[in-house]
Amino acid sequence: MNPYDTLLAEAAGRPFAAIVGWPVEHSRSPALQGFWLKQHHVDGHYGRLPVKPERAALEELVAFLRKTPNARGCNLTLPHKVEILPLLDRIDPVARRIGAVNTIVKQADGTLEGRNTDGFGFLEALKYNAPHWMPDTGPVVVLGAGGAARAIVSSLMDVGVPELRLVNRTRGTAIDLGVALTPPGGQRIVVGSWDERSELLDGATLLVNTTSLGMKDQPGLDIDLAKLPHEAVVYDIVYVPLETYLLAAARSRGNRCVDGLGMLLHQGRPGFEAWFGPRVDVSAAQRHAVAADLGA
Repeated sequence: MNPYDTLLAEAAGRPFAAIVGWPVEHSRSPALQGFWLKQHHVDGHYGRLPVKPERAALEELVAFLRKTPNARGCNLTLPHKVEILPLLDRIDPVARRIGAVNTIVKQADGTLEGRNTDGFGFLEALKYNAPHWMPDTGPVVVLGAGGAARAIVSSLMDVGVPELRLVNRTRGTAIDLGVALTPPGGQRIVVGSWDERSELLDGATLLVNTTSLGMKDQPGLDIDLAKLPHEAVVYDIVYVPLETYLLAAARSRGNRCVDGLGMLLHQGRPGFEAWFGPRVDVSAAQRHAVAADLGA
């Protein structure tokens, strides 16, 4: 049975959405979306759909969503967030500025709209876990310049961060991101070199790691936190493991820490509400359920 037939069989005529990627078996989106389906007694389904990183495969995905009556949309993970853009009927302004889509919503007329909820998820988790942090109080340091960084940098600019120090192992990629996302006016995106990453922490109010460094089976993030103020928040979007070396080091010196699971949970809210209807929020019970699914 091909993956589309499998998904249709699982849905059994109910409204459905899915996480789409290659690979996709590792995704915990079914656990977090399934929690809300059960909590709100929604007769729907959220599954997994492996789609190869090929134009023809993405065209097949789009055609499937359009023609299948009970399809409501999908989430997108690597490597499809950028390549899907030209195949959709509409891209909302936030996703257009970020240059990536992580959520597709099927409209009543069958057309497909691309959205990006990563920045929303990032800020919601930050507000929940570090409510004292204010965006206009000082510089922010962001490590990395990939797809997640684009959404995070865009959201931080939107809430009024005065200076964002962007550091990436490939400096040219960071420069391109900075040029694309620097807003008009007085806000600044300053691109530093990877070798300067520890020095650039001086005076920062927030440090965000968007790289894969520290993730399970990846090298750890090598950074000296000595210049980071003890009042600063440290946010690592990695969620496997939940307690990365960066967070452990920051916690040991008294910094407030935010792990990556909150962003994962909160970014799923807008999609669920668009596909299935009920308004939802992130709860301690849901976090516990998804953390257990991670084996954390």
